[in-house]
Amino acid sequence: MLLRLDDEARQVSLGECLGRALEGHGRVYLEGELGAGKTTLSRGVLRAFGHRGAVKSPTYTLVEPYTLDGVRVHHFDLYRLGDPEELEFIGGRDLFDDDALCLVEWPSRGEGWLPVPDLRVTLSLAGTGREARLEAASERGRQVLARLAAMPELAACRRREADDAKEGEATR
Repeated sequence: MLLRLDDEARQVSLGECLGRALEGHGRVYLEGELGAGKTTLSRGVLRAFGHRGAVKSPTYTLVEPYTLDGVRVHHFDLYRLGDPEELEFIGGRDLFDDDALCLVEWPSRGEGWLPVPDLRVTLSLAGTGREARLEAASERGRQVLARLAAMPELAACRRREADDAKEGEATR
């Protein structure tokens, strides 16, 4: 699924939709360069469960836990992770259980240690906004994508391969 996110409000809205589609469980890997909007998207996911405060990327603590309306969310930022084994020392295996929702920024830093994600979200800069590519990596991830595809609030953001081809032709 490819989505165009014209502004920060659309990024947060996608996060809220994603949170509802995840139903409080799963592993979502957030990829993209610095400033691509990984933490903004995480803020939207947390809002889906009632969080209204600030959301900071847990760059130095590696993980920020939230319990919201009975849902456990673990927001990881592995940017400063020196070695994937460090996740073992913070009790990472327990945090990735099936009863929690785990949002992982910079998952490549935990490669070889992290479990397989349900969903991989790649954010990239696109003009003045962002583009989000969502890919399922499990059956749960495919179910989440199906729920997202059915959400009318995302219809305006949907990009189709045909749209991309037309844009390519128009720039030639």
